[in-house]
Amino acid sequence: MFRDRNIGVTLFVKKFDSLIEKFEAKEEIHLDSEYHKELKSYIYRLKVELDGADDTKLDDIRDVQMSNLNRLQKLKNRTNYKKDKHKLKTQNQDWG
Repeated sequence: MFRDRNIGVTLFVKKFDSLIEKFEAKEEIHLDSEYHKELKSYIYRLKVELDGADDTKLDDIRDVQMSNLNRLQKLKNRTNYKKDKHKLKTQNQDWG
């Protein structure tokens, strides 16, 4: 939603609030990974930052938040890469 410059703050907040409602409706599962902790804190920080925002404030935070999302994506991918790397080690051990 940050990439689409045609979305105003009212539509953005409406979509974001509906996503948070769906997120909070789910039963919480304790996940101890760094990615999940950072993602959850990002969501609630963004919620606070968007309270009372207008279109100019949304434009100001777009690039910063897209950068934060890229960092989260890299953190997620780094975790997956480590898992795949360890899977290959265990497969190679069986071959002797």
